[in-house]
Amino acid sequence: MRITIEKRLTPSLLWQVTSILLALLVSVFVSALLLISAKADLATSFGALWDGAFGDWRAVWKTLVKATPLILTGVAAAVAFRARIWNIGAEGQLFAGAIVAYGASLWIGHFPSLIAVTLMFVAGAAGGALYGGLAGYIRARFNVNEVLTTVMLNYVIIYLLSFFLTGPWRDPQSFSQQSPKVVDVTFLPNLLAGTKLHFGFLVALAAAVVVHIIITRTSLGYEIRAVGMNEKASRFKGINVERTVVMVMLISGAIAGLAGVTEVFGVHGRIKPDISVGFGFTGIVIAILASLNPIAVMFIAVIFGGFVNGGIRLQVATGVPSTLTDAIQAIILLFFLTAAVLARYEFKFGSHNE
Repeated sequence: MRITIEKRLTPSLLWQVTSILLALLVSVFVSALLLISAKADLATSFGALWDGAFGDWRAVWKTLVKATPLILTGVAAAVAFRARIWNIGAEGQLFAGAIVAYGASLWIGHFPSLIAVTLMFVAGAAGGALYGGLAGYIRARFNVNEVLTTVMLNYVIIYLLSFFLTGPWRDPQSFSQQSPKVVDVTFLPNLLAGTKLHFGFLVALAAAVVVHIIITRTSLGYEIRAVGMNEKASRFKGINVERTVVMVMLISGAIAGLAGVTEVFGVHGRIKPDISVGFGFTGIVIAILASLNPIAVMFIAVIFGGFVNGGIRLQVATGVPSTLTDAIQAIILLFFLTAAVLARYEFKFGSHNE
């Protein structure tokens, strides 16, 4: 018996939905086995998971706050992957945006709030774009694999941040590695009274919509899709592949940099090493699950944000260790990624004589 794997030219919507539902059922079953092994009540556990994610308005806005950086890093990965540029550096570009934005905030604290917040986002996008563009330039100019450069740059920016937080930006009132609080005028305003759902959430939604329009409705988007489909054919069509690579990495890095701004000025109020808990890497998974569609990224990121909040409630309600909630999230990711692969490829069985 011979098994061949072929890519589906046009995956049907029915099969995509079916694969997702199967992934959901299997992940719930495996998660239930894990909870049983930890002697946790299943009804209480899954109820806590849902309540922590979407059970009431408080849970909903907390989920949207958690989803904000995931939307941005997911869109950043999606736009790069569309051109088959494997940007694994959204985490580093997030920190680059945070560093540049925080540095800018030290100079514009006397500005009106609206101008200061706008400048924060511009500075963060510029920082992320320059950091992503550096990897794009190295790829275009020297043909160095972007996976290697973006991963290495992730570490470089963390060490740079450590230098600032143990030197010029160190908070003298704290023993932790963190900066002083940002000035009030640079803090992102809340969208609704009584919540901490900040303006960055709208910025994330706008970024996803703008990138979708760029990819589907502009000449640059055509070039991005063409390079992603066939780089050699794109050259014959007159597309400057090297320029497209740099442009894609500039855009991808800028969007990831915005995520750094939302975390520093919308959540933490200061810059420190844990403003991101792997948002850049989770964004890659979200982009793949969304089939590199920026609009779909928004919805999947909200679900992931719900997993984070629901996991916290699950841990409190049942007393299961935090490692178990991390394992459940990993299981869900694994099966949903499997569903994404099954939606794009089909297995054909035949004998060796065929």
